[in-house]
Amino acid sequence: MIANYHTHTPRCMHAVGTEEEYVRCAMASGLQILGFSDHTPYPFPNGYVGTFRMGTNLLADYANSVRAVQKQFSGQIQIHLGVEAEYYPQLFPQMLSLLKDNGIEYMILGQHVLGNEFDVGSAGFPSGDVHKLEAYCNQVIDGMYTGLFTYLAHPDLFHFCGEKSVYQAQMRRICKAANACGMPLELNLLGLHVGRHYPNPEFFEVVAEEGCQVILGKDAHQPEFLLDTAIEQQGLDILHRFGLEPLETIPLRPI
Repeated sequence: MIANYHTHTPRCMHAVGTEEEYVRCAMASGLQILGFSDHTPYPFPNGYVGTFRMGTNLLADYANSVRAVQKQFSGQIQIHLGVEAEYYPQLFPQMLSLLKDNGIEYMILGQHVLGNEFDVGSAGFPSGDVHKLEAYCNQVIDGMYTGLFTYLAHPDLFHFCGEKSVYQAQMRRICKAANACGMPLELNLLGLHVGRHYPNPEFFEVVAEEGCQVILGKDAHQPEFLLDTAIEQQGLDILHRFGLEPLETIPLRPI
């Protein structure tokens, strides 16, 4: 890998390490591009507070900290300021305004939760509910069609436990939309590292059939994970099994 656009910070409450530590590990690993994309704040109503994302009060500090390492390591590595964001249609315009006010460069789409987070629930729990699977795909596709996301992170996050044919038919909708939007799909290396239900070979079988673009994403929650080149090879092995070759870099879509 020469680029990783999927990197977190402790502000999301489930990552560790300073921005400088991430940058130094990135350079030691041979990365030429490092994108910070911590979990975006969302201006939720009625006092709701997200449990896996930075608060709105932390966004300015996040942006300033990334800009500081951009300046500190200028000429040594490309550093970009982004976020990982769900598509919550009712709250999306307010969230975008918040990001623009703080100079965020790009977003990656990571749909962890259905609905608007406080009204449905996680998409990562095991489920045989076809209606929830379809709802997940609908929400992801709607997010892609905004044209504002650079790529789709862990597109196979929905943990469907039903028939393979049903799962693949819905995932094919995501793949077709990704092609229509020119959006790469991520093979998530953190999921591979910790033994989650994704990356899902049944998903990448469809990706290959549809000829989608793919990219490796570290989804780093600790600096040292950027040094793990063995996991990169394991990710490549999965892609190569289906005749897929990842993009080395991708253009950022401005918000």
